[in-house]
Amino acid sequence: MVEVKIYPCILCGGSGTRLWPLSRKSYPKQFVPLVGTGTLFQASVLRATGADFAAPIILTNSDFRFIVTEQLAELGIDPAAILIEPEGRNTAPAVLAAALHAHGADPEATLLVMPSDHDIPATADFQATVIRGLEATARGQIVTFGITPTRPETGYGYLELTEAPAGDGAAIPLHKFVEKPDLGRAEAMLASGNYLWNAGIFLFRAQDMIAAFERFAPAVLAAVRAATDAARVDLGFLRLAPEPWARSPDISINYAVMEKAPNLSVVPFDGAWSDLGGWDAVWAVSGPDGAGVVTRGEASAIDCTNSLLRSDSDGLQLVGIGLDNIIAVAMNDAVLIADKRRAQDVKEAVSLLKSKAAKQAVQFPKDHRPWGWFETLALADRFQVKRIVVKPGASLSLQSHHHRSEHWIVVQGTARVTVDDTVRLITENQSVYVPLGAVHRMENPGKVPMVLIEVQTGAYLGEDDIVRYEDLYARGPGAKG
Repeated sequence: MVEVKIYPCILCGGSGTRLWPLSRKSYPKQFVPLVGTGTLFQASVLRATGADFAAPIILTNSDFRFIVTEQLAELGIDPAAILIEPEGRNTAPAVLAAALHAHGADPEATLLVMPSDHDIPATADFQATVIRGLEATARGQIVTFGITPTRPETGYGYLELTEAPAGDGAAIPLHKFVEKPDLGRAEAMLASGNYLWNAGIFLFRAQDMIAAFERFAPAVLAAVRAATDAARVDLGFLRLAPEPWARSPDISINYAVMEKAPNLSVVPFDGAWSDLGGWDAVWAVSGPDGAGVVTRGEASAIDCTNSLLRSDSDGLQLVGIGLDNIIAVAMNDAVLIADKRRAQDVKEAVSLLKSKAAKQAVQFPKDHRPWGWFETLALADRFQVKRIVVKPGASLSLQSHHHRSEHWIVVQGTARVTVDDTVRLITENQSVYVPLGAVHRMENPGKVPMVLIEVQTGAYLGEDDIVRYEDLYARGPGAKG
């Protein structure tokens, strides 16, 4: 067996729409507890931990950077690096940035690139499959992993192999990538035995991936190399330089190099796998009961069959009666009800809501920040009521507002409050008023979460009405900075 330390690379900057309303642009599916107790991102990280794996390299964007660090901290995992993409340019620049970074630290680095939103329950089997791929990477091969198909699936891309798998798990040369087929084509591919589902997971030596970009996508290489060379450290994150990054073509790793490179091999994986690309997939992996029903949260089913009923808000009771083949997902600000056969069309609901300028299209009810989170309890003309939760030891920025005043009432814990030149502690049932234009800050000096109710009044209540003077998290102006 080839003795190699594998560098996991987790891609978690995307935002899917097919799992709306639980997955939204501001807080996408990889960061929510979609299946099981942890998040998909956390499961992806844990999938590549152990003696054979180095600390992970994370690719994300600025909005998600503190969510990533918080969820890694919950696992007790210290990443090798968290690379911040200035903007989304698809998977090719992201993969290449990870390869360049790893190669700079270790010229012999081998990377395992994985999406952060897949469900692969058999971790030990998956790791064994990855290890089998090392013999091919040692020969300069770029390895992709193919899932043994269990049905004629039309929602996945396929890998056509040069020969049918022999059952020993050995790497097989790839003939070509195949786009999502129609049902007839999918049935024929399943019957042939030499097609696997494309998992979008890759194993390669960094030097071989860089060489592939040099040959097949030099424009991407030039831009991303410049962005990594000019990257700057920011609170433990590595921010890729925005100007050269923006010059990179917006292109997937498949189109940039994988469909052109001659040195591709496939390692079959026989275990369960799902890309969780829709609520029908979530239903399938969630263990339907004898009637085909899945319930989660405060949801109940009466005489229902083949349905998913899910409440994702505390105190919100969802009850289905006599439903068949239905998806019902309820949150405190949005409810989805759909025929399970139309699960892939949920993205159309997001487009419709965007056309109506509905904030539910992209904004999660809880707005997560590095210091904690808040949610709006009431919003009307000239006033807004929020619940704000501040983590122990955390602090909001020293800030002011041009258009609103605020009244804070502590309902749990203790807050250290700054208003202009006055600093004082306020405890449960105490309050403080922050006049328009006052320079202010709230901190949690305690060891338990601090909860307060904030009442805002003013002509404009948008989150971008923030002028920051000091900030522990080095954020700039605006809502998230």
